[in-house]
Amino acid sequence: MLILSPSILAADFTRLGEQISETVRAGAEYIHFDVMDGMFVPQISFGMPVLETIRGCTDKVFDVHLMIQDPGRYIEAFAEAGADLITVHAEACTHLDRVVGQIKAAGKKAGVALNPATPLSALDYVLDELDMVLIMTVNPGFGGQKLIPYCLQKARKLRNICRQRGLETDIQADGGIKASNAREVIEAGINVLVGGSAVFSGDVTANTKAFMDVFAEIEKS
Repeated sequence: MLILSPSILAADFTRLGEQISETVRAGAEYIHFDVMDGMFVPQISFGMPVLETIRGCTDKVFDVHLMIQDPGRYIEAFAEAGADLITVHAEACTHLDRVVGQIKAAGKKAGVALNPATPLSALDYVLDELDMVLIMTVNPGFGGQKLIPYCLQKARKLRNICRQRGLETDIQADGGIKASNAREVIEAGINVLVGGSAVFSGDVTANTKAFMDVFAEIEKS
């Protein structure tokens, strides 16, 4: 299944609930939360209160991307705040297996994110436990960056590994994703696309539908 996960980091926070509803009405299945702590990445974004506040706006999947150091400290809190899927960075976890276990113990789907230069081998011993792998297609921390092409090669390799293991793991891409390059991204084996400025800059409904049109064309072919 092809899924759009609009990143609210790029939304207008004075109209956040309204804009989330626009994306959902236009076809988005996930809502992506980029949580940044100012340590793992330079910027600081938002935390549990934002999830709690807008949980009542939609029943769509809350896709929470923790760009924070030692994320195991906050798994239970984000689960209680409304997260459905929690993704942590392999680079930020001293004990990755333990953190994945924490997410599962909290009753949530578990994802692991890899920065562009982090090899797929970081997943060797946890891949079978994951619901999703997030391939960062830019270096995290800032919106509006261009997609790094070699990250799509990385996604292709990961999809092949999943097939060899008999896994139906979701593969997500985040960074520089637009409707204009969505087909290329999907053809690399990615089925969950994060869109930030490509969704929230300008006409949110039209931007979301542009992704949905690409998805529909691919699913027909």
